[in-house]
Amino acid sequence: MDGRDDTYADRMPHHDLVIIGSGSGNSLLTRELHGLDIAIVEKGVFGGTCLNVGCIPTKMFVLPADRVVEAEDAHRLGVRFAAPSVDWPAIRDRIFGRIDPISRSGEEYRAGQDDVTLYRSRARFTGERRLVLDTGEEVTADRIVVAAGSRAVGLPVDGLTEPDPDRGVHTSDTVMRMDALPARMAIIGGGFVACEMAHVFSALGVHVTQVQRSGRLLMAEEFEVSERYTEVARRRYDVRLSTTVGSAEHVGGVWRLRTDGPEGHAHVEAETVLLAVGRRPNTDLLEAVAGGLETHPDGRLVVDAQQRTTVPGVWALGDISSVHQLKHVANGEARLVAHNVAVDAGRAAGPPLDTDDRPVPHAVFGHPQVAAFGPTAAQLTASGTDFVTATQSVGDVAYGWALEDTTGVLTVHASPDGRVLAAHALGPHASTVIQPLIQAATFGQHAHDVARGQYWIHPALSEVVENALLGLPL
Repeated sequence: MDGRDDTYADRMPHHDLVIIGSGSGNSLLTRELHGLDIAIVEKGVFGGTCLNVGCIPTKMFVLPADRVVEAEDAHRLGVRFAAPSVDWPAIRDRIFGRIDPISRSGEEYRAGQDDVTLYRSRARFTGERRLVLDTGEEVTADRIVVAAGSRAVGLPVDGLTEPDPDRGVHTSDTVMRMDALPARMAIIGGGFVACEMAHVFSALGVHVTQVQRSGRLLMAEEFEVSERYTEVARRRYDVRLSTTVGSAEHVGGVWRLRTDGPEGHAHVEAETVLLAVGRRPNTDLLEAVAGGLETHPDGRLVVDAQQRTTVPGVWALGDISSVHQLKHVANGEARLVAHNVAVDAGRAAGPPLDTDDRPVPHAVFGHPQVAAFGPTAAQLTASGTDFVTATQSVGDVAYGWALEDTTGVLTVHASPDGRVLAAHALGPHASTVIQPLIQAATFGQHAHDVARGQYWIHPALSEVVENALLGLPL
């Protein structure tokens, strides 16, 4: 076997299924696959990005930040609070005191299963369905599922190319576990992570400077949503738009960033720098090309409608192959892959399943929240799609009056025959408020049927959705 003697080949571990990654990949072990010889390879913290450094802890940090901002804003309602006292260790330890045991117990459970082998190691492809571990041990399998996710990237600036927590350079992987809050933080980026972390740390008392190379924050959102969010953010902390970082130096525990913006050169000084400029699929760490796996120019694995890669017997899911770096998408793909692997192994009846074109929603848990699915007005126009639009201000419904909301908005795009194509929301609980529209678009419900075919609680915030649907010129 590739020049190895037969004795070595006999010792080489072989499995029915190897899963690379313990995030959504961990959920692949369904009852249909019970009895297969399965291995999980995980080099990092068990449970993956969402549980340990992503969706869950970040939203747990957002909660106390929201409380601070809401308390500061309460004077408009006739209520005043004293300045908050922020106990960072208490906030941090409450969050990871719940998350870390979940990760440990998940790992212990898998390690204790008779038909599961857990390799606590990095894996690299050396051939089709052939891996080598950090220990030098080689592993082969009949089937492999690649669910190894993505990682945060740095800037092509000396000192900021890689995270360096000891010198105050963080990504989202480390910034939430800092020993203490810095006096100042420079956040580089204008997307989901950057905006959520800017909200959190500014609310907790850190002087935040957010550096964004584009002219608005959350540039991928509907123009009005992006524009309004940017305006709110600029009232809360220092936002430098159309600005890039040209150089960085670290002297006496302080980072001095030279920036280039509309007004020329400037400097930002901060004890901590958070790099939030994007993520990279981990295909390079896996040496996927050596395994015969084809990749897109951006590094994602190429998969078909059944999540199969270009190598027979190898599937992929989540950030390593999807254009959507979203946990709910990865979970949906995991359910599909689990079935398709079971069919391939003769453990499930019926044909393999294909992915579908259902709407993919997302949310940004800044303050205010942002939530959306489907194309923006600019994208619909560029594609030549006929559509109609309605926009409803949160402050114009009864609960919006109670909130004294001045910025919230919901825009709905629909086809002229009443199919909901997209929705873009900014405001209180936007991630929850938008769900009826996701359902309508997913199941092809007519906009006016949704609006008039049910009662809407009055005066609940959901009336924003009702009024937006009724406002469509159909």
